[in-house]
Amino acid sequence: MSASAAAASPALRFSSAAPPLAPLHRPLRRRLPSVRCSLAAAPGVRAPPELVDSILSKVEGTDRGVLLPKDGHQEVADVALQLGKYCIDEPVKSPLIFGDWEVVYCSVPTSPGGLYRTPLGRLIFKTDEMIQVVEAPDVIRNKVSFSVFGLEGAVSLKGKLNVLDSKWIQVIFEAPELKVGSLGFQYGGESEVKLEITYVDEKIRLGKGSRGSLFVFLRRG
Repeated sequence: MSASAAAASPALRFSSAAPPLAPLHRPLRRRLPSVRCSLAAAPGVRAPPELVDSILSKVEGTDRGVLLPKDGHQEVADVALQLGKYCIDEPVKSPLIFGDWEVVYCSVPTSPGGLYRTPLGRLIFKTDEMIQVVEAPDVIRNKVSFSVFGLEGAVSLKGKLNVLDSKWIQVIFEAPELKVGSLGFQYGGESEVKLEITYVDEKIRLGKGSRGSLFVFLRRG
């Protein structure tokens, strides 16, 4: 929400899955051994700038994909497929995955945000930001900021990144922390998410969750 950059996704459950609201994760099933990311850069492969601009223009103003019709989601998926052809080798080893990332699109509205991003949840909770920070060598922080009844709130997750292969990562998240106004507490337990990095450059990162959710992350700053 960055990797993949808050918080996520990839963006980075910025893979597909459940509590923060349920930003970006699902209940933990099993723990895999940790493998730290290498900081060695992979050979650079640049996609045509118009492809990057195209996918960003298609998701702009869509409330992270919620307002897109079915054919709009298909257009995003088509451009993502084209961008995937330019993905660097072993993106999980590239320093490009580190940084602050904003989740600007997800093909499944409830993947980043869970129940808070359902139609009823969106009526009550106004999502302000979905951020994923990926810190070297293996820390991911997801944050969903929202407003509810005039109060500012956020759900935060801290996770440990494990490399599964050349493109797939797994993140084990600690229990989420919810804060509304001056009140804050943790709830639930550990959770995990898996995400394939299908494209990354200096501007955007694309990820696909283990259940098929497509994420688009935009680098902040």
